[in-house]
Amino acid sequence: MAEGSLRGLKNRLLQVLARLSPGATTLRVRLNRWRGVHIGKDVWIGYDAIIETSYPDLVTICDRSAIGIRATIIAHNREQKGVMIEEDVTLGPGVIVLPAVTIGRGAMVTAGSVVTKSVPPMTMVQGNPAQAIATVQVPFGMNVTVKQFAKGLRWFPSSQPEGRTPAS
Repeated sequence: MAEGSLRGLKNRLLQVLARLSPGATTLRVRLNRWRGVHIGKDVWIGYDAIIETSYPDLVTICDRSAIGIRATIIAHNREQKGVMIEEDVTLGPGVIVLPAVTIGRGAMVTAGSVVTKSVPPMTMVQGNPAQAIATVQVPFGMNVTVKQFAKGLRWFPSSQPEGRTPAS
């Protein structure tokens, strides 16, 4: 077998193991690092997350970020290359991130959203394509409760949840 084929086989094997293994902060992270994904400290990777199948080295996930269950990160498509997930980012379950995207520090991508362009720091986005709906005052992390996170959201008028006022 050619060297490239062996490297590809190793990558795919590690990818399958990473998707299905236990250990969102331990084994899954380690297996993705072995594949070549650049991963910082205290990262959480949910079950069945797919992180770039062919070129894992094009993905960077910085400290204290969380990749939701069944999230998909695609980092290459012809001339578009790379995905950067900065510090304290949360990707909800089922999120899809497309190539040439940076998700800024402290941003939150809600469940099922499709990120087609870069997300500014401290911004919550939602939808397909993902659109900004709020600013984030307190990034959602392991030591932050949902109540603390929600209290720190500043909703944009056009995306105001029903029954909420901008200050509530």
